[in-house]
Amino acid sequence: MRIETAGIPSSLLVEYATIPIAFEVTSALSTQNSTDRSFVLTERHLDSPYVKDYDAIGDSPLDWAARFDTSQWVLLVARAESRRLGGATVAFGTPGLDMLEGRSDLAVLWDIRVAPASRGQGVGRALFEASEAWALARGCHELKVETQNINVPACRFYAALGCQLRVVRDDAYPQCPGEVQFLWYKALRDSKAAG
Repeated sequence: MRIETAGIPSSLLVEYATIPIAFEVTSALSTQNSTDRSFVLTERHLDSPYVKDYDAIGDSPLDWAARFDTSQWVLLVARAESRRLGGATVAFGTPGLDMLEGRSDLAVLWDIRVAPASRGQGVGRALFEASEAWALARGCHELKVETQNINVPACRFYAALGCQLRVVRDDAYPQCPGEVQFLWYKALRDSKAAG
């Protein structure tokens, strides 16, 4: 697998936007605070599964450059031979972008998507690790990721990669009742310096 890096906007962005981000929602997570300030997650299965597609509700990658200063963002595209396997976008150094909390040592994994036929094959992990390396090379100490309680596979994925759930907001999505915002953080460290 090869991961290409490009700025936004770029010719790769149109290609990137064709990778589906939709997933089937079959369960949701609820949280309880534990005594050590972490969250205990409980999964409940839904009686009526449905498909969630963030691109279809107005968050298309093709709109990012018009909405944000993406001059310091990176676009990562994973390929095997000539097939698109997935992509990730990392936001960094964008004044006024609330997700960055005004910090110069924080990057946000803004978007990650893997083609349906390539899911569960390590593409997401490779993209996440490339995102970590890119952020670390820019002096970041943490990588932040937003997801929702209805994206149970993503929550499991981030937890398995060592991300810590630090923020849970019930009222973050008035347009999507029942969805709860989860903000995950991953401490970044230089493996060369650590070893």
